[in-house]
Amino acid sequence: MAAKLSLSLLAAVSIAAAQTCPLQFEGRIPADATPEFFDESTSLFNTEYNLGADLKWSQVIVFPEVEPSLFDTETRPFEITINDDSIFAPSPDNVQTGFRRAELLPMSNDGSDPSTEGIKTLHFSLQKDMARPLNLSHEYQLVFVETADYSTNQFALKTGTLLDGSFTGEPDTLILQSNVASPRELFSVAFAEGVWHNFALVLNFEENTTQVYYSANADPLESVGEAEPNDLSGRGQYHFGILKKPTGEFGDMTREGYQPSGIDEGVIYGGIFMEDSVGECVSLAP
Repeated sequence: MAAKLSLSLLAAVSIAAAQTCPLQFEGRIPADATPEFFDESTSLFNTEYNLGADLKWSQVIVFPEVEPSLFDTETRPFEITINDDSIFAPSPDNVQTGFRRAELLPMSNDGSDPSTEGIKTLHFSLQKDMARPLNLSHEYQLVFVETADYSTNQFALKTGTLLDGSFTGEPDTLILQSNVASPRELFSVAFAEGVWHNFALVLNFEENTTQVYYSANADPLESVGEAEPNDLSGRGQYHFGILKKPTGEFGDMTREGYQPSGIDEGVIYGGIFMEDSVGECVSLAP
């Protein structure tokens, strides 16, 4: 059964009032960073994937004037944007014209690293940019992990009009789904404007479960339900950004379907990091 915001339960894990759990990877951006930081070899994210062919991340990233997210105490939020040129081409014979996409992948996350072993907690926050609104007639994936063989996503945070009809509520909703091979709703909340939506996902790769923590703005994270069964097998890589799927008729959605012209859309991200929940440690606040 999907967890709703009103179902705030105490988690059966040890909690940390402040962030003291060991880090698996860091994705919070230095306070003095410029967009060019994402192009450099010292970037916290992969400098080549996944963005439009011939684009640099400095052409995709902007720094909006917003308050810091929950865990951005000495770091700064950033915005990922997409436009008509956001056509990813992983190879010359695989040009993904059905999608418009720009997603950051942590530099240390190569698909077989420890981020998909043991018990890990993934933290991230996101916020709307009303100056670059999403087109909610489309389905978007905003945070997800993709298996090493590219066959499925073990979880996906979505918004908009879902193509498979698995969510029939208001499209302006953040919907966290389980493994998309057989998706179930783990949590949903209205994608309200002017609000930081803070998430922590406890990913138990040993027991194949996912537990969701959520809060808004500067409030500490709270559990919204118990750990739910969820197939997390397959290793893989974490994606943070915009994957906009097509509408209309298509067979291969990566190359077919309809995308409008004149796209200028964005989502603001902050507080991205993963901690090792050894000893069942989960940070609820900075």
